Amino acid sequence: MEIINSTVTDIDDIFYLYDEGTNYQRLKGLAGRYWKGFERSVVEQEIEEKRQWKLVVDDKTVCVFVTTFNDPLIWGDKDDDPSLYLHRIATHPAYRGRGFVKQIVDWAKRYGREHGRQYLRLDTGAGNEKLNNYYVSCGFTYLGVVEIPNPEGLPAHYKDGGFATFELVL
Repeated sequence: MEIINSTVTDIDDIFYLYDEGTNYQRLKGLAGRYWKGFERSVVEQEIEEKRQWKLVVDDKTVCVFVTTFNDPLIWGDKDDDPSLYLHRIATHPAYRGRGFVKQIVDWAKRYGREHGRQYLRLDTGAGNEKLNNYYVSCGFTYLGVVEIPNPEGLPAHYKDGGFATFELVL
């Protein structure tokens, strides 16, 4: 297993995993609380900026995620803290349940420290207690639900209500 930057040749795999993640969220999540699609140009920019990552097992992309060092629209004043943020973790359906998120968190802790970050943070749609508990089992502290007053500039699913926020001290 290795975590490496995605490239433009991975874009179809990335969107396949996003589509499968959306389908899974529809089946398992609360009504209306699922991804509403992502702009291809945004993903291409993340790849160019080396913020789009893939977890590879036996030469197969089995999971993708995005990192960023700033997330002011979601985190407000807390964004002033030196943090690494994780977004859009999506796992291939045939590989779910293998603990990849925990491996991503371990990788992100090292990556964050190497880049002078003090916190690892993520968010997810409010109300999914199973997912909330999973993130806590990965070492995160549940901080509560935030409402995003102006989701302009965020993906469409951020218009659907509050978001559970999580933080891990590095």
